Amino acid sequence: MGRGTRIAVAGALAIQIAIVVGVIAFAPALLDYGIRTYLDAHPEVVVQALDRYEQQQAGNADQRRRELIAQREREIRFDPRSPVLGNPTGDVTVVEFFDYRCPYCRQLHPQIAPLLAAEPNVRLVLKELPLLGPDSTLAARASMAAWLRAPTRFAPFHETLMRFNGRLDEATVERLANENGINGGDLMLEMMDPRIDRALADIRALAAAIGVTGTPGLVIGDAVVPGYIDAAEIRRLIAEARRSCISCRERPAG
Repeated sequence: MGRGTRIAVAGALAIQIAIVVGVIAFAPALLDYGIRTYLDAHPEVVVQALDRYEQQQAGNADQRRRELIAQREREIRFDPRSPVLGNPTGDVTVVEFFDYRCPYCRQLHPQIAPLLAAEPNVRLVLKELPLLGPDSTLAARASMAAWLRAPTRFAPFHETLMRFNGRLDEATVERLANENGINGGDLMLEMMDPRIDRALADIRALAAAIGVTGTPGLVIGDAVVPGYIDAAEIRRLIAEARRSCISCRERPAG
């Protein structure tokens, strides 16, 4: 190869190298331009990507919730401090976080007895979550004291508190207890038991952990429902829990 040829080849290689270097240098800008141009022409791609991302996040949240419910199943479904209505050995447990003064809890309440009659294999676990002031807290303490002192008298006392429309003070609570076959004086003493303070604190912490920030709040199978639903929707979730509840297990021993 002559000297002139070598010079020509070297010059050609230098040009090719310069082109490659230039492409590499400007590749990010070219790529960015290309992406922006494509997205400008196809904006639906962004919407589809966001939908897929939201579905993935929702799926991840569902999985985390199922795992949390399974980890805290005894506390959620089988805490002996929480009153149980319906069938104590039922195959599906409905957990209701409620406040005696909550208007939506009161709207749901008249549907509960017919629901339990239509679903004789359902356990209903009640968890007092007083959020609406002193009357709510007083009623919750009275309810928990009644469960501790006179569990066989709990259901009618609970019914009375849920339907009572006046101001709830200690004298009224004592009177209502007496009317329902519970010694009102003894109940007032039981309401001061430190176990009730611990139980209420535990329920508040549990509700916050599983995403129940208001009342009513329901746990049915793997589903956490943070708000009012009617009896028909509760029955649908009960049927779904029977088919496919992942967080549900056999009732813990002891």
